[in-house]
Amino acid sequence: ELALKSLGNEGLFLFSSLDTNNDLYLSPEEFKPIAEKLTGVAPVSEFEEEETPDPSGETLSVVAKFQPLVMETMTKSKDGFLGISHVALSGLRNWTAPAAPMSVMFARQFKAFLPPKNKLNLGDPWWIIPSELNIFTGYLSNNRFYPPPPKGKEIIIHRLLSMFHPRPFVKTRFAPQGAVACIQAISTFYYTVAFRIHAEFQLNEPPDFPFWFSPGQFTGHIILSKDSSHVREFKLFVPNNRSLNVDMEWLYGASESSNMEVDIGYLPQMELESTGPSVPSVIHDENGNVIDSRDPSGEPIQFVFEEITWQQEIPWEEAAQKLEVAMYPFKKVSYLPFTQAFERAKAEKKLVHSILLWGALDDHKLLSASFPVPGSGRTLRETVLESSPILALLNESFVSSWSLVKELEELQSNRENEFYSKLADLHLEKYNFPVEMIICLPNGTVVHHINANYFLDITSMKPEDVESSIFSFSTNFEDPSTATYLQFLKEGLQRAKPYLQT
Repeated sequence: ELALKSLGNEGLFLFSSLDTNNDLYLSPEEFKPIAEKLTGVAPVSEFEEEETPDPSGETLSVVAKFQPLVMETMTKSKDGFLGISHVALSGLRNWTAPAAPMSVMFARQFKAFLPPKNKLNLGDPWWIIPSELNIFTGYLSNNRFYPPPPKGKEIIIHRLLSMFHPRPFVKTRFAPQGAVACIQAISTFYYTVAFRIHAEFQLNEPPDFPFWFSPGQFTGHIILSKDSSHVREFKLFVPNNRSLNVDMEWLYGASESSNMEVDIGYLPQMELESTGPSVPSVIHDENGNVIDSRDPSGEPIQFVFEEITWQQEIPWEEAAQKLEVAMYPFKKVSYLPFTQAFERAKAEKKLVHSILLWGALDDHKLLSASFPVPGSGRTLRETVLESSPILALLNESFVSSWSLVKELEELQSNRENEFYSKLADLHLEKYNFPVEMIICLPNGTVVHHINANYFLDITSMKPEDVESSIFSFSTNFEDPSTATYLQFLKEGLQRAKPYLQT
């Protein structure tokens, strides 16, 4: 309470976001983001400069597969893109094929995917490209066309993504930025490394205004030797298992304050895959003499590769979950698919904590597209849902789920399972744009709900201005958002008691 009076809501919120160990004291390391922002002096990059590959080293052939965005999945398509100039969407409409259908790279360029010496355990994540954004730094400018020159480990990722489009930004405008990886399998000489990358593309060039194309994520795996001299397998792709997987934003002016349009859509295919293992670019005989890469009949020499015996491994799903939690600490709570959440809640006699939204909760930009106010979506995800008290209560008393409105509308109209259809119907009855947080019984009965816009409005007010009958602020050292969401969850539990006791 004293801290709230001294610092005010915004000051307390900022302090809490920087005080990562909650000891009410900012260490030099915790204070560093503010120091860098105020002085304009960024730390010396930890990236090592790219090594010049050995021209006699192995090379890897990578092919790009791309199917353009399905325009009909954009919400603006429902009224025939009324009021949207053809020029604004020209970069999107003209992007129908990969910029480079095939590329040959040196195997050693993939050294960036090797684990650091202190991250050699299965599933222990590390950052290939660390995020440079936090609540204090805000986000990077929208009014840009050309990516900054990549450096260090950014170079290989920039080159790979350039196969899709000539203007990839390996550091996104919004958090969570960067690329994270973990070891999925280990053998005597090889690693399988799973990775997740957040990157975006600028589709327009002057004199048109910027158009940002932000896939929810790139994920994939690489099998490479521990000295990076050989790559056995590489695959990178944008997941297409949900009905929406890309966020788009475009400006109507040449300044940061210009009007911006936001939409989401579905991209069927965006992937890179190696055509086979990396092969020597120069072949030597047993005496060390260079020999022709083709046999006497003119056919390429066929290489035989030893079979890899994995000594330790974890399933892909487990590795992907580790990467997801590294990017999004709020995912320390499992968010189950909609129908599965109700089945689990019934079995465990818990309530369902459900988030119903227009864009995805765990893709790097799709949640912010769900909110008309820039950044308000990230506030929900990056503060409230990852705070320790919320995580503890959700794990103890709730089964959590998030769903897209579009998916529940499809479930609602599917009459093959009346129970699931009714669950979707009860949710959609309470939904208001852009995001609705809902607490309900295992049978779908809604006992409490709050709209994200209203939630953000009341948490930006001073405690004395909020009606005590709505929500009460905690006197503990918590930012107002966390205290209010905690109260929301506790009131849901209280309201559910009469139903659970019968």
